[in-house]
Amino acid sequence: MSGSSNPTAAKVEHIDVTYDWELCVWARHFNTSEKSVKEAVAAVGNRADRVRDHLATRRDRASERPSSR
Repeated sequence: MSGSSNPTAAKVEHIDVTYDWELCVWARHFNTSEKSVKEAVAAVGNRADRVRDHLATRRDRASERPSSR
């Protein structure tokens, strides 16, 4: 079988924070603020899968706060 394309390969999506509309779309997609998306892109790069993982990690850490005294 010839052909270089792999139909099962996942498409890698990238986030371009230079466009306000795209930043808004991704913020809604991840259910977070535009500022959080920008910070995540600055921390891990513009690949959507890495940004998603970074935001999930931040949420996990935030939920591990000790209870109030």
